[in-house]
Parts: sequence; structure tokens; C-alpha cells
Amino acid sequence: MKKNLLLAIVSGLLLAFSWPTYGFTILIFVAFVPLLLAEQNIRENYKQTKRKTFVISYLSFLIWNIITTWWLWYSTQGGAVFAILANTLLMTITFLLYHIAAKRLPQKIALIFLISIWLSFEKFHLTWDVSWPWLNLGNVFSGQITWIQWYEYTGTFGGSLWILLINILLFSFLKSYFEIKNRKNLAKGVGISVLCFAVPVLVSYFMYINYNERENPIDVIVLQPNIDPYFEKYQISNQEIAQLLVNLSENSLDEKVNFVVTPETVFADNVKLKNLQNSWELAILRSMVLKYPNLNIVGGIAMIDFFKEKSKITKQTNYLERADIWYNDYNSAFLLNTNDSIPLYHKSKLVVGVENFPYQSVLKPILGETLIDLGGTVALKTTQEERSVFLGEKIEGKAAPIICYESIYGEFVTDYIKKGANFLAILTNDAWWKNTQGHKQLLSYAQLRAIETRRSVARSANTGVSAFINQKGEITKSLAYEKQGSLRNTINLNDKITFYVKMGDYFARISLFLSLFIFLYAIAKKRG
Repeated sequence: MKKNLLLAIVSGLLLAFSWPTYGFTILIFVAFVPLLLAEQNIRENYKQTKRKTFVISYLSFLIWNIITTWWLWYSTQGGAVFAILANTLLMTITFLLYHIAAKRLPQKIALIFLISIWLSFEKFHLTWDVSWPWLNLGNVFSGQITWIQWYEYTGTFGGSLWILLINILLFSFLKSYFEIKNRKNLAKGVGISVLCFAVPVLVSYFMYINYNERENPIDVIVLQPNIDPYFEKYQISNQEIAQLLVNLSENSLDEKVNFVVTPETVFADNVKLKNLQNSWELAILRSMVLKYPNLNIVGGIAMIDFFKEKSKITKQTNYLERADIWYNDYNSAFLLNTNDSIPLYHKSKLVVGVENFPYQSVLKPILGETLIDLGGTVALKTTQEERSVFLGEKIEGKAAPIICYESIYGEFVTDYIKKGANFLAILTNDAWWKNTQGHKQLLSYAQLRAIETRRSVARSANTGVSAFINQKGEITKSLAYEKQGSLRNTINLNDKITFYVKMGDYFARISLFLSLFIFLYAIAKKRG
């Protein structure tokens, strides 16, 4: 069993050290091989195989999760422990299902099941209330954009499939070699695996060098106020913040600028929804619009809406007992221009435990207000069902207002494109994780969204890194972490719809059907 534990540790380390933005991506193509060898050894030589498989796989995935996402500790210690342990458990259960199927099925079918069940797990992790898809395998290539230009056809699930396929090929050839000791067959197998790696890379590189953006330029400014969320953000008034944004913009602003983008909840002191139109914050920003009538400001704002009408209550509504009043709490984006109306978008992919109380109907009767009354650290946010697109005034620009965590979700972002968005405006606040891999990885994931949708990205981050990303996923300009300032760039709009935008996560949908079919077949086969 010691050998199996060592193999599990090796897999965990390979997975961790392949991850962006510090790792060696190529390691991902061999990372599952030691774990698969350990599982096979347990299955063929031990009793109580489920327990042993659970132990080795949990160890492997725990190492991966800790090394890759330890920085969550800076945001919330309890949340970090929960996220790491729970995500490890879900990965382990997924691998355990493969082990159960492998005991009952021929190897080829079992390995097909491994691919399909893992892709199904990744899709599940994108959709359920406790969603944490940070370590979905296809994300690993965010640091190697020349390898995955075909994401415009497959999305990140194409990358996950690629990784699993090559790992399984290498495992199968190694297994065969250990059984018959035929070096020629092993060399042939390695050659096939290398070819499976090289062909997609070559195709991608050909796409990369031949992709040309259609000229349809607009000028955009992204702002980086660099406000510490732990000590400053909630001590500075919204009016002071608004004036800071004006000051940061003025050196770069002229009549050619079409959009200014601010970070998420840059106005952190809740603005009453009913008073938004006449709020002092927006009045200060409106001075820029009055001076430059072609300007559109996409900003982040925290808002609150108090009401007593029970007909307006939803499952995301909060109750303030001492005032006997209901309220909705929003993390939102707004569009400000010469129009009288102020379009809004309410963040809809929420951070678990901080913005979302998952499965309230089940947990709230048991736990009461425990999860939403932790010293003011947790607020239940109200979302909206559909995406919104902000139409620029007097220009063709149509911004997709993507708020922070939402930029991880590929198919979710395609809904903005289907609504007409021709560039992506990402509003984020990554300071909660300090200067760690967390904010760097989130920035790199935005490069994947650019490739999938072939949309330019304007990313405004409170403390950094603010950046512009072109339609090939290249970061063309950036403003360093913890540097206050603004960044101006000309980006191209794009109205073309990629195959991935049309079809979404189709690999995952196929995998869901296939994994269910194979698993039911495995159960029926044993009974027979």
C-alpha cells in the first residue's frame, strides 16, 4: 500500500505543479497516470478496494487542491477549509465511481466511463449551488493560449477531454508494458500519445497566426483605484470614491473615449435602489458624461432595496427583524451615459458562503440564520435570471457586464454574446486574496473567455491586475497589482458568433448521457 500512496502523492504534485500561473502545463498530460496505476494495483491485488481507492484518490486530490487554492485562506479561513475539503471529496467520489465501474467492465469501457464521468462532474460543478469550478481541467491552458485556439469550438471541456485522453493512453500503454515487457509497443504508445498532443497544438498555432481581428475600434479606459477592502473600502464614502474615479480618468479621458469601466462594487456603501437615479455618487460621475457626451461608464455598485410588500419576496430576499422589513441586497453593474435611464445588471453567479446561502429550503430550517449571520461577513445576494447587455450611446459598443467570479463560467458568458454583446467588460475585486496566485489565475481565466467568444476584454480590477485582452486571448496591456491608476486602449468589437457560443458545453451534455448509460450497464451486468 505504501507504493500506492506514493503514486497518489506524485499525481497530486503533478496536478498542482501544472496549474497556471506558476506551473509547467505539460505535466497535466501525465498527472493522472500514477493515480490510475495505483487504482489498478488496488483493484487487482487487494480486498476492501473501495476504501483503499478512496484513501489514495483523496490524498492525491487534496494535495492538488491545497497547493493550487490555498490562497482562499486570506479571504475566509473557514470557507477555504470547506472549499478545499469539499472539492477534494467531490473529485474523490468521481474517481471512486470509475473504480466501481472498472471492477465490473472491460478496461476500454471503464476508461471511457472515466472520461465521461469526469466531464460530467465538471459540468455539475458549474451548475449547482455550491459551485467551485476553479480546478476544472480545461482551465489549465489559460497560460498557453497558443495551444487552445480551438476553444472557440469546444470551450474548456475540449481541453479536459484532451487531458484525460492522453493520460489514459499513456496509462494503457504503461499497463501493457508492465504485463508483457515489450519496449517496442511502449515506444509506439508514447509516440501515439505525443502525436495526440502535437496535432491539436499545431492546429491551434495555425489558427493563432492566421486569426485577424476585424477592424471595428472603440477606445476604452479601465480604472484601478487600489482600495484595500479590509481597511479602506468601507471607510471611504461613495462620494469620495466617485471623485477618485473622476481624478483617475481625467488624464486619459478625451472625446474619443467610448467606455470607462470601474471595478466590482467600487461604490461599496449600499445605495438604495429607489434613490439610484438621484444619488450623489452618480451625479459626480455624470460630470464626465456632460463633458464628453459620447462617453459610457460601466461601474460596479452595491445596492439595497427595502420593501414591505410580501408579494415581492423571493427565495433570495432577506428579512430585517428589528425593522420588520424585507430587503434585496445586490452586487450590481450600472451603465451611465446621456440617457435618463440607468440600466442595471445584478451579479448572478455568487460566491458560496459570502454571497449565497445554498439550499436554503433544506438548510435554513436546520441551521436558522447561522450561515447568514457571521458577524456581518455573509450577505445573501439577489440575482437575476437572464444576462444583460449595456448598449453604448452613439456607438456600436455593446458591453457584457461580467462581475468577478462570473468570468470563470464559459457557457454562462456565452449568454451575454447571444444577447448581442460585442466586447466583455469584467468588473472585479481580487484584493481579498492579496498578492497570490488567486488573482493571477482569475485574470488568466479571462483569456479563455476571450478565445471562446472571440471578444475583446476590458478588465477593471480594484487592486489589479487591470488589463486588456484581445480576441486571441493575448494580454495586450496591463496595470500591475497594487498600483493605482488608469489604463487606456483601443479594442475591436466583434459581432460574429463562434461555434462554442452557439452550442455551449455540448461535450459535457454528451458525457452526462454516456456516463449514466455506462454506469447503469455496469450495475445491470453485475446483477446478471
